[in-house]
Amino acid sequence: MSHEWQDRVTLLSMKEVGELPNTFTTRVARVQGVHPRDLYAWLDTGQVLQLSRGVYRRADAPLPSYPDFLAIAHRSPVAIICCVSAAVVHELTDELPVAVQIAVPGRSRAPRIDYPPTAAFRFDEARFEVGLSRMEAAPGEWVRIYDAARTVVDLMRLRHRFGEPLAHAALQRYLKRRGAKPASLLEYADALDVYGPVRRAVDIASAG
Repeated sequence: MSHEWQDRVTLLSMKEVGELPNTFTTRVARVQGVHPRDLYAWLDTGQVLQLSRGVYRRADAPLPSYPDFLAIAHRSPVAIICCVSAAVVHELTDELPVAVQIAVPGRSRAPRIDYPPTAAFRFDEARFEVGLSRMEAAPGEWVRIYDAARTVVDLMRLRHRFGEPLAHAALQRYLKRRGAKPASLLEYADALDVYGPVRRAVDIASAG
């Protein structure tokens, strides 16, 4: 085969960046026919950005609001954004965790993600999806996250780790917002075996 014919075959078979999803993994690229050398070339020319090991985003895609969440969702699809990281999204705290906090089912293997920095919590499998919601991390791209009420309850459950002040401040912020549902707090608290502390905290906050 002549070099001219080889070059022609290469050009005909080469995948275009624009044919891939805005965010994609090495596996998705491979399934869609992208040769590793093409992926490396796109990285070198800035047509593709690396969000995490094996996770990429097209440079022409809309800017993501939460690129770290997007990367983690592709690395660990079962994971759910939780605790302080979820509280930041729900505007329940001004504290910023040093690592993205995610929940994984109790018996599953926690993902080992060096970048973005990630802290995994094993939550009970039977109640793992209680309060599950989702958020748009980039236009048209969604990640799993606990809703505001479940987040407050988790902070109360783990107040020995994150601190009483943070947990109670998040609860108070939640109760003061329009559309707050104290009944949901208590329902989740009952399901997650922390009804007593949450009930007392709600009563105190309501009395004040």
